Amino acid sequence: MLPATQTLVVLLIVVALFISEAMPLAITAMGGAIALGLLGIIPLKSVFSGLADSTVIIFASMFVIGAATFHTGLAKTIGINIVRITGKRENALIFGIMVIAALLSSITSNTGTTAVLMPVVMGICAAAEIHPARLMLPLAYAASLGGMITLIGTPPNVIAASALKAAGLRPFGLFEFAGIGLPLTAVGICYMLLVGKRLLPHKPFRLDKRYAPTTPKNTSKRLVSGMILLVVIVLMALNLRGLPLEIVAVGGALLCVLTGCLNERQAYRSIDWVTIFLFAGMLAIAEGLDRSGAARMIADLVVLELGSNPEPLLVTAALFALAAFLTQFMSNTACAALLAPIGVAIAKKLGISPQAVLMAIAIASSCAFATPVGTPSNLLVLGPARYRFIDYVKTGIGLVLLCFLVMLAVIPCLWPF
Repeated sequence: MLPATQTLVVLLIVVALFISEAMPLAITAMGGAIALGLLGIIPLKSVFSGLADSTVIIFASMFVIGAATFHTGLAKTIGINIVRITGKRENALIFGIMVIAALLSSITSNTGTTAVLMPVVMGICAAAEIHPARLMLPLAYAASLGGMITLIGTPPNVIAASALKAAGLRPFGLFEFAGIGLPLTAVGICYMLLVGKRLLPHKPFRLDKRYAPTTPKNTSKRLVSGMILLVVIVLMALNLRGLPLEIVAVGGALLCVLTGCLNERQAYRSIDWVTIFLFAGMLAIAEGLDRSGAARMIADLVVLELGSNPEPLLVTAALFALAAFLTQFMSNTACAALLAPIGVAIAKKLGISPQAVLMAIAIASSCAFATPVGTPSNLLVLGPARYRFIDYVKTGIGLVLLCFLVMLAVIPCLWPF
């Protein structure tokens, strides 16, 4: 059996176990990574290398910072003040959270946006007595949608622009993505308000014991934790060269412990280890898709099925569908990096607009709404909201299809074939 075929078999087994939840998600992901290592598809040293990935470090650190805002009572204070303005109406809360998250993620990373807003949303949930499952997925989705608005909002956008430049073509401008990113964000928010919220799980409100505030009357500690969170937000937004996001996050977490906002034991307990191991395992599986050629094999099959002289809109739709499928299991960066050169080559061969094709690939690579493992934003909210894999499937597939329809309507108008 070819390595690519072996990898696809392992992936199918992992997906089946994710959906059935016959095994815990983290064990399934790590089991898939170990299987690929034993099969020789990825080096054995890569099986657990995901645990040292910078995104994993950000996850762990932001869990600690978020817990600090709860232990000091800051998150609940912020939540109470927001609820005073919006009331406990779920629609108002979903709308406000999604707008803020989308705007922030248009200028900073989706992961950073979700991470820094999570404790605020948890505070809102506590104040409004709403289970986090009702608000966390809208937060994650908005972070992904907002990243589509600008060139710097998410890595696939930069990769698409770079692929055009490398081919000697006009790259995308800084705000060119807004032409499709803003409509997608607006449609995404409307979808969550009208349809998506009906698909989210309904659970009785109960504050997570790990986040239960222990010193709500300590004003100085609240102020310190608030300053730490604010500095982390600003530094993540600035994305300064020489100051990686993981360093910012770890620094913030260390300060939370050193200043007494929470103690060492509380810091360790605040980390959601399911999220950590699930993400690390899927990083290894994504590496297997790349190393074995499984992802490229799927791409080649799609291109072959298009025929020798397909309609431009059909090509764009097929590449969008392919990218949207792959990005549910690969990082959006890897997905865009794989398909961008293929998109340029196809566009040149058929004599159609490379900008239209690359825009579809970039947008689709950010449509990782249907699984928790498609993007760090989705995975971050898994633990605090106690989501199941099927919750993402039920809520996210509709949003992916909506993005597909918006793409079909907007791209031919703004980037004619």
